[in-house]
Amino acid sequence: MRKKEMIDILSFFIFFFIICSFYIISSLGLNIQYGFTGMFNVGIAGFFAVGAYTSAIITGPDYPDTMFGGFELPILLGWICAIVVSGLAGVLVGLVTLRLREDFLAISTFGIAISIQLVALNAESVTRGPNGLYALPKPFSRFLDSAFMSNLCYLIICIVTIVFIYYALERVVKSPWGRVLRSIREDEVAAEALGKNVFLFRLQAFVLGCGIMGLAGAMYANFVRFISPQDFLPIFTIQVYVMLIVGGKGNNLGAIVGAIVIWGLWSASDSLINFIVTPDYQTQAASLRIIIVGMVLVLMLVFRPSGILPEKKHLSS
Repeated sequence: MRKKEMIDILSFFIFFFIICSFYIISSLGLNIQYGFTGMFNVGIAGFFAVGAYTSAIITGPDYPDTMFGGFELPILLGWICAIVVSGLAGVLVGLVTLRLREDFLAISTFGIAISIQLVALNAESVTRGPNGLYALPKPFSRFLDSAFMSNLCYLIICIVTIVFIYYALERVVKSPWGRVLRSIREDEVAAEALGKNVFLFRLQAFVLGCGIMGLAGAMYANFVRFISPQDFLPIFTIQVYVMLIVGGKGNNLGAIVGAIVIWGLWSASDSLINFIVTPDYQTQAASLRIIIVGMVLVLMLVFRPSGILPEKKHLSS
């Protein structure tokens, strides 16, 4: 195999795992909300968008047609601000919605995610609306001329971030705080009867998950270097839920495995459709990817409802 072909194959896998990393981080954020606490948050795309736009405004260039943003600050600061702003958005949403029943919580968070996308679409003085924010900075892009090396460095950043979040969440769920979250998931009334402030614990878990989703959005924005409201459609939320359920909710390693499996299936089905369907019908055939992923979800729920890696029993330290 020639050197160029080898680099092309490596470039494909590096790009694949970088995109997969954004889903992994979002899935880990959802796991603390849904997997460990039982909160059915259907607004993942909204918090992902909040993080992406926060980092884009903090780190992006000054656009002539916007009235706010373009601060061109360091990327790391943009990511930290994305976590904080997404967490604050989680506080506001959580204070309003977390006292609702699970089905109403799902409906309200879905509506909030749609509202965030509509705000991004119409607040043109900040987000440039459908034209999006472009030319966002990417880590190491100023120092590396090679796209291959730039993506490789970005992949290392993603891996380090995932490992840090994974071990942090593992320590959290094994702590007494994590045990309270699981008790709330299993029997909210019993947890409250034992003197636990159920609402406060649910709010803490909700904010933590939203902050992690915001970080994923910020990393996405600074990798693709262009964001628009079309990047934050509800399909993103569905994908993350399928990843977590297939991998195994209540298991952080399962969330990672599920994200890799489903994103691999999503990418492979795209290539398969391009191979077997003529170009005239590829637009219509793209919906087959959603059908394939839906079938996988149904089969998993029927034959292995606890996922590839079921939840482990935790002992508090």
